[in-house]
Amino acid sequence: MNNWRSLYLSKLVSPEEALLSVNSGDRVALGCACGAPGALIEALIDRKSVLRDVEIVNMLTMPNAGYISPGMEPSFRNNSLFVSQSTRKAVGEKRADYTPCFFSEIPRLFKAKLLPLDVTLLQVSPPDEQGFCSYGVSADYTVAASECAKVVIAQINNHMPRTGGARIHLDALTFIVEQDELLVELNPPSIGDIEKRIGETVADLVPDGATLQLGIGAIPDAALLFMKDKKDLGIHSEMFSDGVVFLVEAGVITNRKKTIHAGKLLATFLMGTRKLYDFVHNNPDVEMYPVDYINDPCIIGQHEKMISVNSAIQVDLMGQVNAEMIGNKQFSGIGGQVDFIRGASRSHGGKSIIALPSTANGGKISRICCQLDRGAAVSTSRNDVHYVVTEYGVAELRGKSLRQRVQALINISHPEFRELLTSQARAEGLL
Repeated sequence: MNNWRSLYLSKLVSPEEALLSVNSGDRVALGCACGAPGALIEALIDRKSVLRDVEIVNMLTMPNAGYISPGMEPSFRNNSLFVSQSTRKAVGEKRADYTPCFFSEIPRLFKAKLLPLDVTLLQVSPPDEQGFCSYGVSADYTVAASECAKVVIAQINNHMPRTGGARIHLDALTFIVEQDELLVELNPPSIGDIEKRIGETVADLVPDGATLQLGIGAIPDAALLFMKDKKDLGIHSEMFSDGVVFLVEAGVITNRKKTIHAGKLLATFLMGTRKLYDFVHNNPDVEMYPVDYINDPCIIGQHEKMISVNSAIQVDLMGQVNAEMIGNKQFSGIGGQVDFIRGASRSHGGKSIIALPSTANGGKISRICCQLDRGAAVSTSRNDVHYVVTEYGVAELRGKSLRQRVQALINISHPEFRELLTSQARAEGLL
């Protein structure tokens, strides 16, 4: 579109002017994680005295979440589709809500009007020569939110990397706000001896030519450290961070053997440091797509040797996984764990791996347990789990009877808990 500059100027307003379009009782979607539009969020919060009962829908909330501070309840109610450090306390105190949902299903909530949207606030790159802006580090559900909301307000940020894949034209924006701000950075986690032992075991399960889905945290980062001798790995992942950049630069991740999207690193959102953001900017090998594509098990399963690595809070002796609750308290959410576990199950040569330390609370609690905590949800069913890894080894559950599962999981529990777990299993009739 040749006249996009005049279109751009016609939609350009201040943050304060743009946020006047939010009314009491509206449902507002925010861009996800490091793609959340800080200037727009601040302008929304500034209207707290005149707004009532505004529902804010988002998933992974970063530090600029003042709308969930105590006292904001008359103006804003956060409906989180995932529980993070920023929202955990508010959800626990019933000042915010949690809606369970597979990550891949969130766009459908908007499109089917199960969660109809009035306003979407997002952050994008400046437009290209044709007037298209990149979604940058956050395509995920933000694409669907932008398509479904009545009003779409975009913060144009020169610091937002331009990534391939999903993009939005100026035509689709109601208002444009120019505001440069550095993206939130997530520093690499500290990797201890336990994480290294788990990471090395996970890496041993990854064959050359595999396509990887890795989450964020010490265990996925540790696993990447032990993949330096692998060949022709690929990435099709919900997200990736700095550890992937290291292996790309080392020539380990080439994406050459991927069954679909060969040569490309695919993700739906990104979190990391400036090194990651600089790496993906204008990188023709990086493409970002909506989460209902990236996390679709049917898409994931088209990759040969698809390896999915996820974490958990607990695994019981039948193989049921609790990845989101401590007791009856919501700690996180389901995210894309089941999406990728089921996708890896469809893959020829695929493997799904649940990796976790054997204990919690300084070694006082076994994370391999006879039964999940009372009140805890089953995040991943016992029918879906392939491998469970702790620092004490691997339990392969696929094709195993309940009795065989029980013994395999006890064998990778912490030695101090094995006798107790055996006794509990016998009392419950599992052995």
